[in-house]
Formats: sequence, structure tokens, C-alpha cells
Amino acid sequence: MMDSKKFKIALEALAKEKGIDKDLIYDAMELALTSAYKKNYHSLSNVRVDINRKTGEIKIFSYKTVVFSKEYEKEEGKLETQIVTDEDGNEVEVEKEFYFDDRIHITLEDALKKVPGIKIGETIEKEVTPKDFGRVAAATAKQVVIQKIREAERELINEEFADKQDEMVTGIASMEDVKNYYIDLGRTQGILPKNEIIPGETIKMGSSIKVYISKVENNSKGPLILLSRKHFGFVKRLFELEIPEINEGIILVYSVARDAGNRTKIAVYSENPNVDAVGACIGEKGSRINRIIEELNGEKIDVIAYDNDPARFIENALSPAKDAHVFVTDEKKKQAMAIVNKDNLSLAIGKKGLNVRLASRLTHFTIDVQTIEQARENGISIVE
Repeated sequence: MMDSKKFKIALEALAKEKGIDKDLIYDAMELALTSAYKKNYHSLSNVRVDINRKTGEIKIFSYKTVVFSKEYEKEEGKLETQIVTDEDGNEVEVEKEFYFDDRIHITLEDALKKVPGIKIGETIEKEVTPKDFGRVAAATAKQVVIQKIREAERELINEEFADKQDEMVTGIASMEDVKNYYIDLGRTQGILPKNEIIPGETIKMGSSIKVYISKVENNSKGPLILLSRKHFGFVKRLFELEIPEINEGIILVYSVARDAGNRTKIAVYSENPNVDAVGACIGEKGSRINRIIEELNGEKIDVIAYDNDPARFIENALSPAKDAHVFVTDEKKKQAMAIVNKDNLSLAIGKKGLNVRLASRLTHFTIDVQTIEQARENGISIVE
């Protein structure tokens, strides 16, 4: 047999290194060694392996099940319940005819001679550990143990990341291929697709990087963790990180609309009338907002004051345009009209319609922007 003390030390060192409960590895080893014994010593299924948790000593026992007699009968006839594997690989219970086999059965009469008081269904064991089993077992059980360790590691990773979807984490850029960056998150890697980085930014291997967990999906190979820096939720988490009042709940984020690499609009408010939500997010001389802009590779950010009045909120959301006259034309369908002078038209609409599109996402209203002249042509009178 292998040196029990060395075996115990090696196994527990492995458990510590992998961060896995050592009893889990002991259980996996017992299953692996059972398979090894059956394969190499042509055993029937009536064996079990026991690893002494204190000494590391391995022992193998064969056992016989106590039956009433060699002509064992149940009420239904000469039947017994057995566990078998069906065509799909599932274990199912079936009833089969009972055949006495003295390799796996012992009659109650004979069993009582060895163990007084033993009952039908109980087992009698005998140690059958081969002298050379250590060498055979180590070679045969290796892959099974590795598989069990991988399963345990996957489970630990699943538990760690199960509730982290929609959160921001920091990792290390470790690898890249044509389509993706691979971010080291500690126990596992996340996938940051190259179309999910901020346009124009450069990711350097070995650098620390903040990423948003957009999706956590479990599969047979372990959790698939998809990351993003383009997601609007990434901006929200950055604000929570950089603005203590948001993290503490003094300032609340109503909504975020983003076109990554170009512009983000974020609507904030406070239930405390003495708190300037917009000013707190910007910080003295822009100190707070500038840290977020730097992380976003220079992306423009409009911090918008949320208002319960939809018209006022839409007016705020059209920033940097000023002096917009907003009318809610259909509250149920979430439709509104914004009327601006010529000087503010291009600002309200934005390049390729970006500003009004983001304002619509932020407020959840479809916004029709018109000039004062266009409004007058449509019968709407605006006093400038």
C-alpha cells in the first residue's frame, strides 16, 4: 500500500490549494478507488472503500447482504428490487427475479453464526485490500479525482458569481483572441467581447480593468461570465462607486441612457430637498464627474435632474439645449412635443439625432422636436 501519512498530507494540501472541503475530496477518492478496484480485480459491485480521515489509511471491504434463504421470496414471488441504468443513462428501480449468489449474498442462518442479532437486509463485511493496490489505485483513480475537483471548483465559482450579474467588478486583462478579451476575476475568467469595450479605448494585457457583469450562465464547463464596458449599467455602477451619496441612498438614480463612446445621460434626484443631486454628482470644479469621464475614455456625460412632472423632466433631459417648451401630447402612449428656437434646435436633436434619442430613452417618452416656426405652422403659438 501507499504511505498513508504521505497520502493524507498530499490530499489535504490539494484541498487547501484548491479551496475545497477536504471531505469532498476524500469522498471523491473513495468513489475513484472503488472503481479502480472493480476494474483491476474483476470484482462484483459489493465492495466499498474506506479512507481513514485521521491516518489516511485506505481499506477495501467486500460485503454480503443477508437474505432469508437461498430460496428468498417476496410477497409478489421470487423478486427483488434492483437499481439499473436505462438507455438514457438514468438509474431506475426495477424488480427482477432473485437468484442467490454466494459471492454477494449470505443466508440469515449463516449470518447469525458470525454476527448474532443481524437482520435481513444488513451486510457482513470482510477486508480484501490487495497488497499492490496503492500503485494500481493511484494510476486508475487520477482522472476521476481530477473530475471531482473540477466539479467542486465549478460549484464554488457558481456560488461566488450567482448573484453578481449586473454588478461591477475589477479584474486583470490576461489574454485576448480575435473576438474577445479574457479577464481574470480570481477563481475564474470572464469574457469581454471586443464589441463590448468603449469605442476608441485600448486594453493592455496585465492591466487592471473595471467591467460590468452583463450575464452569468451556468453550463457543463462551469459558469459563463459575460462582461461589458458599453452597457448603461456600467455607468450606473461607476456613479455608485464615485459618488458616496448614491452609494448611501441619499441620491437616487432614476434612469440611465447611453451611447457608449459618445454620450450618457443619467437622471438623479434626492428625497431630501436640501440636497443638490446634480451638483453632488458633478463635484467641486467637476472633480467627481471627471473621474467617471476618464474611466469612460472621454465619453460626455449629462447629469439630469429627474422631475415628477414629465414635461419638466423632458425639458431637463434635452440638455445641453435650453429654453425648450415641452408639452405631453399623449400621456398613455408616452408622447411629447418639445419646441425650441433655431439656436437650440441642433443641440436638442444632437448629431444624427443622438441627443433626442437618449432623452427619449431616459424619460421613456417619444419626443418630437420642432422649432417655434414649425410649431406656429402647426397652429401652436409660443411666446418667446
